[in-house]
Amino acid sequence: MTDPSHYLFWMTSRAAGTTAMVLASTSVGVGLAMGGKLFKRFGGPDRRHIHQTLSLAVMVALAVHALALLGDTYLRPTVLDVMVPFALSYKTISTSIGIVSAWAMVALGLSYYLRSKIGYQRWKAIHGFTVLAWIGGLVHTFTEGTDAGRLWFIALILLTAAPAFVLLAMRLSARRSRHPQPTPALGESG
Repeated sequence: MTDPSHYLFWMTSRAAGTTAMVLASTSVGVGLAMGGKLFKRFGGPDRRHIHQTLSLAVMVALAVHALALLGDTYLRPTVLDVMVPFALSYKTISTSIGIVSAWAMVALGLSYYLRSKIGYQRWKAIHGFTVLAWIGGLVHTFTEGTDAGRLWFIALILLTAAPAFVLLAMRLSARRSRHPQPTPALGESG
């Protein structure tokens, strides 16, 4: 039997990465529901504190995910490797997508606390990029790591991401219906 202490940092990083993705999917889903006024339609109190708490928990899980790798005896990454895109030679593209997505999630999450300084409308426009950072995290999740191809892992990530994708589709659909594209008149080429 293999001594699990040899894999402690790797297992910790895996667990924290999985936790970060589940929390990020939940946070994005709650954020989309709030932005789409879904909670107000069905009654209930403001869910902002839930969204904030989830966002902060994502940041903590991302930090543990990256920092735990520093103790991994197989990869032996440096601080630079886990903090800077394209620094680590292991699955460079996937790793870099994860690093960029993590930094974006942190910056966009913390931007909430700067809303009054940057202006609400500008903040709202910037905060919309959180969905892209989340999708980048999903790409990283499914293209790197030991669990990426395991059924339990795929099911967990898809089950937690599905509500956010449904809410995103609803948001995009509502936006299209508010701003329909002009259709060319008969005989016009377009």
